[in-house]
Order: sequence, then C-alpha cells, then structure tokens
Amino acid sequence: MNATEKISKPQGKFKMRYVILALVFVNIVINYMDRTNVSIAMPELAKEIGLTTVEQGLIFSAFGWIYAAMQVPGGIMLDKFGSRIMYFISLFGWSLMTLFQSGISSFAQLLGLRLGVGFFESPVMPANNRAISYWFPENERGTAIGIYSSAQFLGLAVSMPILYSIHNTVGWRGLFIITGVVGIIWAFVWYVIYSDPAKNKWVSQAELDYIKAGGAIFEEEQVAKGEKAKSKLTKENLRQLFTKKLIGIYVGQFAISGTFWFFLTWFPSYLTEEKGLSLAKTGFLSSIPYLAAFVGVIFAGYASDHLTKRGFSKSMSRKIPVIVGLLLTLLIMGANYTSNPTLIILFMSIAFFGNGLATITWVFVTLLAPKDLLGLAGGIFNLCGALSSIVIPIVIGFLVAGGNFSYALVFVAAIALVGACSYIFVVGDLDK
Repeated sequence: MNATEKISKPQGKFKMRYVILALVFVNIVINYMDRTNVSIAMPELAKEIGLTTVEQGLIFSAFGWIYAAMQVPGGIMLDKFGSRIMYFISLFGWSLMTLFQSGISSFAQLLGLRLGVGFFESPVMPANNRAISYWFPENERGTAIGIYSSAQFLGLAVSMPILYSIHNTVGWRGLFIITGVVGIIWAFVWYVIYSDPAKNKWVSQAELDYIKAGGAIFEEEQVAKGEKAKSKLTKENLRQLFTKKLIGIYVGQFAISGTFWFFLTWFPSYLTEEKGLSLAKTGFLSSIPYLAAFVGVIFAGYASDHLTKRGFSKSMSRKIPVIVGLLLTLLIMGANYTSNPTLIILFMSIAFFGNGLATITWVFVTLLAPKDLLGLAGGIFNLCGALSSIVIPIVIGFLVAGGNFSYALVFVAAIALVGACSYIFVVGDLDK
C-alpha cells in the first residue's frame, strides 16, 4: 500500500490542483502560439521588409539556439526563485518580445526579438514540471503530465487556423500585437492565482494533506523557515545529475523531441514537395497527426497512472508508454512505400500518436533527479530536447537536398529507435 492509499481523497468538488493544471495547460498553449506565429507572418513580413530566404532561415533557427543555451541557467534560476516568479517573468518577457515584433522594420530587429523570445521561454518546461511535482501526488502525476504535455499538440492543431484567421483579418503586425497582449494579460493571471501548495490560500487542508501524503514534493518546513533551494554546478551536483539513468532519459528526450521537430518544421514541405498535395489540402491534413499525438499523450498519462494503481512497478508503469510510443514512431517509414494520401496520413498519425505516448517523460525527472536540483535537472533534460530543434531540421535539410524525403523518414525512425534502446538498456529498472 502506498502513501496515497493511506489517506482518502479530499471531499468536495473544488480541487485546487486541477486549477493549477489548467493554468499550466493554458501557459503551454500560449507558449506554442508564440513559437509558431512568426511562421504564419513570414511570407507577408518577408516581402514587406525585404528578407532573403537565408535570412528567413536564420530567423526560424534563432529561437532554438538561445532556448537551448539557456536551459541550464534557467533551471538554476528556477530552483532559486520557484515557479511563480520565474513563470511570470518568462511569460511577460516573451509576450513583450512578441508584441515588439509588430513594430520591426529590419532583419536585425526581428532576429534580436526572436532571440529574446527563446531567452524568456527557456525556463518554461522545467517550471511546468516543478509546478506539477509540487501539486500532484505520485499516482496522479502521470495523468497530470500527460494533460499538460498534450497542450503543445492540441494548441498547434487548434490555434493554427485561429492564427491564420487573425493574420488574414489584421495583418502580420496585428497578429503579433494580439498574441503578445494575450500573453501579457495571462502572465498576471498566473501570478495572482499560482503559488506552491504550502503558500496557496485557496487549497484546503484536506487536499494539502492528500498531495503531501501522496509523495508530492512538499517543502513546508523550508518555506516556513524562509529557506531557498540551493542549486549550484558543483562536482558533486554534476555527479548526481549525470547518473546512468539520468543520461538515459536525456538521450531519450532528444529522440522524442526529434520526431516533434520533424512535424513542426518539415512535415508541410514533405506533403507538398514529396507527395504533391495542394496547400489547401496540406493545411487540413497536417492537423490530423497533431490530434493523434494529443490523443496519445492523454492516453499515456492515464495508462501510466492506471498501471501504477493496479500495482505495477514504477519501472513498468512509467516506461511502457514511452518505449511503446518510440517503437510506434518507426512506422513513419511506411510513408516511403505509398503515394496514397490516406495511407500517408495514417502512417504519420500512428507515428505521431507514438510520439504523444512517449511525451510523458517529464515524470522521470521527478523520479530520478535530486529534489533540491529538480529545476537544474529539468533544464539539462529540456536542453537535450531543445538540441533536437537545431540538429533535426539541419540534418533533414541536407538529406532532402536532392528532393527525396525517404532518407529523412529513415533518419527520424532511427533516432526514435535509439531513444527506445536508451530507455530499455540505459535507464533500466527504476525500482533499483
């Protein structure tokens, strides 16, 4: 019997941890909205201020470079200041950068602001994981992580037509203004509502006891004493952050993110250039794999927690969805053997469904990382995922230089296979 089974769930309909989960979900939707709005604005924007295709490529890549570089520093700051303050600064900052993009008139201005967006967004994913780790007991954490992770897929599937509609109505400058203002307003909503459980004025004592007994990270005594987590890059900390199991999940995160960045960058071009589909049809078809990934990540969280409650070991219940998901991604290669649009989307959707299944990996950071280094470990973990945003698009660009995407799909599948092997052989048994 685990800790959560020794105490009954708090009675009543209102549960503050679900409000926190909803806040995190919206945060991620806004986050990905501001990552992709520049791609929608680019055709008209490039003509107006005279950007070459090389300059456009630099603009697209600017986010990934600074975002990856700031993961470890962002994790350190998160451990020091916590999710409430860091998320407010992050959300307000990247939204302000987005708003300022509405006034640009040169390549240098836009490049600098996109670097700014990447800089301010760098603590986001570790901050999400920290908030959920503080608010959810262990046997509910897989579902919670699954729900908030799904926001990136659902957000992209749903927000794209909305963003196109805004662009078509008020132009690219108006698009940046509206998306920037939305983020700034939401930053204040987050700051007012969110705090760690021990300081939250809306959480009931019964719910507080429940999440504490269930294994949520709970620093009531440290909070009461005014102590702050100390997160420094000492030799001892580095040893703790680069154990065999943690290295395994770092490799796995690069592999999982690699598939995501294929869909985020090259997938529309694959449909139009490789398979000859019209732009109108591409816009509709490209949203289907995102919806499949959304279903996958929701199902993974539920399945993982269900297996935990049925008595399966942490190793089995947490790793099964990830390994199965990575292996399903291998089916992306099936699209190499057909020109039928329905079958192409089917293979792509199964692969991205698998990617969704595997996306609950943040739960491993909480399970394996030292509690006082959670933000820093999350920063390293997310850095490995962010590196794929740089490596994957560039490598695929070389592989498709001759106009054939076949090797690109094999490359994506091979990276996924490496990720599966990492979880099977390097991460190994979580219960040891």
